[in-house]
Amino acid sequence: MHLPVLKKEVIDYLDPKPGEIFIDCTVGEGGHACAILEKIGPEGKLLGIDRDPEILENLKKRISDKRMVLARGNFADLKEIAEDAGFENISGILLDLGFCTWHIEESKKGFSFLKDEVLDMRYCPGEGITAKDILNSWEAGEIERILKLYGEERFARIISERIIEARKRKEIKSTFELARIIEGAVPSWYRKGKINCATKTFQALRICVNEELENLEKALPQTISLLGKGGRMAVISFHSLEDRIVKRFFIAQARKEAPLIRILTKKPVAAQKEEARENPRARSAKLRAAVKIS
Repeated sequence: MHLPVLKKEVIDYLDPKPGEIFIDCTVGEGGHACAILEKIGPEGKLLGIDRDPEILENLKKRISDKRMVLARGNFADLKEIAEDAGFENISGILLDLGFCTWHIEESKKGFSFLKDEVLDMRYCPGEGITAKDILNSWEAGEIERILKLYGEERFARIISERIIEARKRKEIKSTFELARIIEGAVPSWYRKGKINCATKTFQALRICVNEELENLEKALPQTISLLGKGGRMAVISFHSLEDRIVKRFFIAQARKEAPLIRILTKKPVAAQKEEARENPRARSAKLRAAVKIS
């Protein structure tokens, strides 16, 4: 079952009130969206955006609420999507940068090294390159670069070299094949660590395939332009690269000669111990929030 991370903290910082208008930029399975809908009453509205059409279809089947408008799209195009849906003067915007439990458990797109699936990793089917394309056609240096940049993988060079060697024998098609290559490339002590040795490589491929960091950098300025004065934004990140982008953006906007926002979270907010125990995904989650002041 999908458990929305930091749900209480999201509500506390966004502070939704009856009649207000909100946008959930990554609506997913609707956990945060439903919590917001409870607060905004019969006159409030929420726009839920997601790149994956199957996610949206599943959500429509589970939740029938006229106050929630669903739109398929990339939050990098946030302003255009909101304007097309007739949403303006927004009271609050949420960006949850994690992927859904559904993507791991049911999508069959190769997001997890624990399931034997085709290496796709695209949130939006038919759009862009797949993880399999990268592994079987990119040069060793390019693969090493993304493993270092997006996965912060210390053994990026040897893993990329082993990938090149393996694909000369046969095309790398499945998650299990890739996981075995990684296991054979890294030292035994690394294989026995608390974090699976394939975690960072899979993260790097997913981020690269979906252009996650580039899309975040495009979306953040659009949130400010859409928010009304006093409107709030909250961003949940799951690794240091995302958090760094959000932190730098908030600081830049708050330190302008005419500041656009006031930062509400001096430090990123982490999950309480109880939530971290119940929901392992919450352990790496960090929340930053700000309010528009001009």
